[in-house]
Amino acid sequence: MIVLSVGMPRAGSGWHYNIIHDLMEAAGYDEAREIRERYKLQSILTEVNVNIGVLSLRRLGMVMIPALMGKDFVLKAHAGPTLGWKTLSSLGLLQTLYIYRDPRDAMLSAYEYGQRSIDKGRPNFFSRLTNFEESLDFMSDYVKVWEDWMSEKNLLTARYEDLLTNYDAEMERLLTYLKLDAADEKFKAVIEEYRPGKADAEQQGLHFFKGKIGRYKEAYTSAEQAQMQERFGEALQDMGY
Repeated sequence: MIVLSVGMPRAGSGWHYNIIHDLMEAAGYDEAREIRERYKLQSILTEVNVNIGVLSLRRLGMVMIPALMGKDFVLKAHAGPTLGWKTLSSLGLLQTLYIYRDPRDAMLSAYEYGQRSIDKGRPNFFSRLTNFEESLDFMSDYVKVWEDWMSEKNLLTARYEDLLTNYDAEMERLLTYLKLDAADEKFKAVIEEYRPGKADAEQQGLHFFKGKIGRYKEAYTSAEQAQMQERFGEALQDMGY
């Protein structure tokens, strides 16, 4: 079985992935990073959070090899659902969870993260976002990905803001979906390790920096906020923002 932790970029997806990964490892799943090395999947899985990238038939087929050999592990992704994903999910070979965030905050976080990386001399995926318009177009694509996931069934969705403000209730939902015993001390230990305010901001793979709710209101002008409202308007309402 593969558990797939999917997230909108800069929506706490690294945090969400690590919670899920460590819960499933405590339940007896294999360490995903070891699967990456043992089955020589470095070309399709990133090093830190074992991100599979696009859910193409080729990539899914490659990770299904260890899964069909009895290995159970957790992977991360930001991409939308595909026919290959739907097929494997319908066969019970994939279990999927998806986290999203107010796209206005996610958009700001993506831009700032990319610029910080340039300042440090280590450009990353987000460093190509050099202005408001590019950031808006970038996040619009991921709002479409959110719409695609919302049209699917048999997956658990979560909001980053709910994880921050109502962590215990969200963990109950997560444990129920993963069919894990909330009373088990080993699962309680994982949940405590990643509790908001306790998780180390420098812990590899979490991608924390500020993570505040509604920070876009301070960073963007009224005109820019109006543009975001126009671009994301219907989705924002459906998301509950």
